[in-house]
Amino acid sequence: MRDLKDDLPGLSDQILAWYDQHARSLPWRVSPADRLSGVSPDPYRVWLSEVMLQQTTVAAVKDYFHRFTKRWPSVQELAAAKDGDVMGEWAGLGYYARARNLLKCARVVTENHGGVFPVTHDGLLKLPGIGPYTAAAISSIAYDLPETVLDGNVERVMARLYDIHAPLPASKPELKSHAAALTPVLRPGDYAQAVMDLGATICTPKSPTCGLCPWRSPCEARAIGTAPLLPKKTPKKPKPTRRGVVYLARATNGDWLLERRPDKGLLGGMLGWPGSVWSDRPEPNPPFEAAWQDLGAEVRHTFTHFHLILQVVVAELPTQHSPAAGHHRIAPSDFRPSDLPTVMRKAFDMWQGQ
Repeated sequence: MRDLKDDLPGLSDQILAWYDQHARSLPWRVSPADRLSGVSPDPYRVWLSEVMLQQTTVAAVKDYFHRFTKRWPSVQELAAAKDGDVMGEWAGLGYYARARNLLKCARVVTENHGGVFPVTHDGLLKLPGIGPYTAAAISSIAYDLPETVLDGNVERVMARLYDIHAPLPASKPELKSHAAALTPVLRPGDYAQAVMDLGATICTPKSPTCGLCPWRSPCEARAIGTAPLLPKKTPKKPKPTRRGVVYLARATNGDWLLERRPDKGLLGGMLGWPGSVWSDRPEPNPPFEAAWQDLGAEVRHTFTHFHLILQVVVAELPTQHSPAAGHHRIAPSDFRPSDLPTVMRKAFDMWQGQ
């Protein structure tokens, strides 16, 4: 088998030619043809899409991206938005720290950089919520700089192309080294998106379509027959299960009692139902004295590091009830279930169903 080091420019040319014909049409992307004609990507849209795509699929992100860019077409307009409005639009997308950092970053870019995202990888790393991957993606895609972009798709492609059996995450440095060697000086932004598209559409986790791959000939794992086994990953520890109680209270006039969760921690800054601490043995913590009734069903939800089971109890909110600190009476006209994070929306749906 030939040494891939002997033909790195040729490999880059092959995948760019493939990308020119098969690039995915995505709402935040400038197509290869448009880019060739002089259309430049909007760094704001690139940044917004990359933040949304962290731990989230393209299919799930598209509608959120359309809503955000319609409501806040520029980083300056996003920076001027109310925190609650942004958190509400983000509801259901998960990983809510991203939404908080989104606002912080938009405000720093607007106030300290005149509404223009820094060009360099190092400059981008200084912004809230931007790590090495996102900085590389923005530098590469928005500014066409030869930064190494390494997401899950690229890791999989590199592991198969070079038949690397060391498990992730320990193999990341080796995979990044190969990805860096392949990144061309010309069209690095298109190249980065080409490899991501290859992993998303052809070099998929299961049953890769090797016969359609532009790199099928040099791919070492395809030749040996190990492609479906790669990349290998270090087994994860089983997720623990936590429990909790949520309290749904509604007044006869339709008002709901909600709380704004603390900025730090899970669901930080989001509206939700008052509830107990999530733990192995949660202690009941009703927001006021009442004849609370158990709905007799459980809400189940999975976060990154644990499973959650919530008991849902309900009561009537006294008409003259004065909310405690952190709690809010929300009028029916202002209550949008879609503003609730997914786990809280599940509790609402359970109440509504019964």
